[in-house]
Amino acid sequence: MATLKIKNLEKSFKQTQVLKGINLSVEDGDFLVLLGPSGCGKSTLLNTIAGLEESNEGEILIDNTKVNNIEPSERDIAFVFQSYALYPAMSVKENIIFGLKQRKISKEKINQSLNEIADLLKITELLERKPAQLSGGQRQRVAMGRALVRDPKIFLFDEPLSNLDAKLRIEMRREIKKLHKNLKTTMIYVTHDQTEAMSLGTKIAIMNNGKIEQFDTPKNIYNKPKSIFVADFVGSPSMNFLKGSITPKNDMISFLPENGKETDIINFSNSKIELTNTKDVFFGIRPEHIFLKKTHAARVTKDENFAEIKVKAELYEYIGHEQIITFSYLGQEVLGKFSSSIDVEIEKEMTLFIDLNNISIFDKDTKVRI
Repeated sequence: MATLKIKNLEKSFKQTQVLKGINLSVEDGDFLVLLGPSGCGKSTLLNTIAGLEESNEGEILIDNTKVNNIEPSERDIAFVFQSYALYPAMSVKENIIFGLKQRKISKEKINQSLNEIADLLKITELLERKPAQLSGGQRQRVAMGRALVRDPKIFLFDEPLSNLDAKLRIEMRREIKKLHKNLKTTMIYVTHDQTEAMSLGTKIAIMNNGKIEQFDTPKNIYNKPKSIFVADFVGSPSMNFLKGSITPKNDMISFLPENGKETDIINFSNSKIELTNTKDVFFGIRPEHIFLKKTHAARVTKDENFAEIKVKAELYEYIGHEQIITFSYLGQEVLGKFSSSIDVEIEKEMTLFIDLNNISIFDKDTKVRI
């Protein structure tokens, strides 16, 4: 187990800057997920931590020791690749213990470690098989076993589940979660899949264009996104963003939607917003914080802190136990997520109830939470 600190890390490929002043602090035993769209720099950051890429500026410290100039093999890090990277001519057993044999570990210790890892990953019956005889999930277990058997300070995972089908991804996600719970080892995991990130991580770093947009717990990432990018990237469907303006009104704040009238104003209290004049904003509300019935809103919000808006149902999407409905609201689109047991009539005007305890307000120009 180990701590990891990254200070002002920068990396460029020729004229293209890929990492732009990255700062991170990972505690001993944390499961950090680097989450972001393709090309945001997350895999480059992982490779730089591993020593597979050299940084142009900044420091990488493992247990407070600078490792920038230390060879990858000397950093005591294990890497699980997206492609598994198994030796096709070797058996599962030979693949797992290959690194230990290179390090001149005793045969007794190698066999002990092999048996422990094979039992942990439930691959004992696969030890004599070749990679070509394994399924995708089994290959991924072997790749993890090869990393685990070394007992490294830090585990690095680069989108290890992306080659698996949906059902197998869910199963392997649980296996990785169990591994972290049992081993309590520091792990850093790269993915573009928000479900993986939210379910696995103790901390998440949302990356965008070579920078970290937000570094926080999954709960805070979801409920208190620091920017429109984070709010839009995390959540399915993503957060609704209503254009409009906010104005201070006594001890309250009034939100006037774009194209709205005085009767459309939504009043709410928020002591964290310092406001002296009218400001153009985006009013953010997640689809699951919108209700079709006043009784539902009153029960969930507890203090009945909700607002009513008049909308028209336009589109219905059935997704099993849930349904997503698209509404038209003053020329803007609003999505709601509801139980499939509730009937909604399309093309009908109706009232929605918004949970004001779970709104996010973003500056229109900076796109940052206020």
